[in-house]
Amino acid sequence: MTDALRKHGRGLVVFAAAAYALPLLLAGNRYFAFIGGIALLHVVWTAGMSLLYGYAGLMPLMFAGIAGISAYAAVGLMAAGFSFWTALPIAALFAALVGVGLGLPALRLKGFYFTLCSLVIQTVITLAFVYFVNLTNGDTGISQIAPPAWFGGPLQGVGFDLVLATLAVGAMVALVLIVEAPFGRRLVAVREDDELAEMLGIDVVRQKLAAFFVGSLFAAVGGAFYAPYVGFVSPRSFDVLLSLNIWLMVAFGGRGTIWGAVVGTVLLAPLPFLLQDYYKVKDVIYGLLIIGVIVLLPGGILGGLGGRAAAGTKSPGLRRKEAA
Repeated sequence: MTDALRKHGRGLVVFAAAAYALPLLLAGNRYFAFIGGIALLHVVWTAGMSLLYGYAGLMPLMFAGIAGISAYAAVGLMAAGFSFWTALPIAALFAALVGVGLGLPALRLKGFYFTLCSLVIQTVITLAFVYFVNLTNGDTGISQIAPPAWFGGPLQGVGFDLVLATLAVGAMVALVLIVEAPFGRRLVAVREDDELAEMLGIDVVRQKLAAFFVGSLFAAVGGAFYAPYVGFVSPRSFDVLLSLNIWLMVAFGGRGTIWGAVVGTVLLAPLPFLLQDYYKVKDVIYGLLIIGVIVLLPGGILGGLGGRAAAGTKSPGLRRKEAA
């Protein structure tokens, strides 16, 4: 653990300084501070997606659905009288377990087939959000979600942004510890060649299952915080477009790298807000970015523009897969 933190210590310190400085620097403009808070939430999500897509070789398009289950569960528990801080771990664990249960059949599939199956599961989850009106209020969504209590008052404004900064830093520390542990190295072996990994004695399905559970926890914790931070949840808040955006951030920043997820998040998370006046071309821009990543930057910014040293764990096998 100490070696992992020492290896990435400088990067973690720089990221923590930037994460805590962001809310303070933007404190004078609540709109931009909100965009910064959303970006910090996306760091939590992209850290989980980076573990699954970058290190385990899975591309779960049901990622947003798991976040949504956690968000709705947290809101429901708060409505039932639980405090947010009690509802948070219950909702996150529940959503992660549901995600693993739903995704268990898909984990036996590979590559495109896993992604396609996860897309079907995401569609089912979204339809459940729409049709279980008694729990989710359907398409109307749930508004005016109360902020968490914090030292006798509501947690909001700069205080909430600083909590999100702590959450983002914690997510990156967790990602570093996971990928530098033997578990992370086994995931890389499974990603590179699952048949060879199985011949070497690695239980491939068990490793993927464990990675999916941990990655789902990242999604679920982010979803639980999203609800009170935005104050509103609806089925569209957690549809497949969110999963694609989170995947795009990881792929754009650099798959299989620690800091690629952060780079992609910083560049792409604010875009929906900055382009809200250009909503007619927003989806076109995202489509062009996806094509650009696939064709021009298969390794992402860190992997494709001179960041191979930062990539660290990348092997020739992964680079061959990305180039294919």
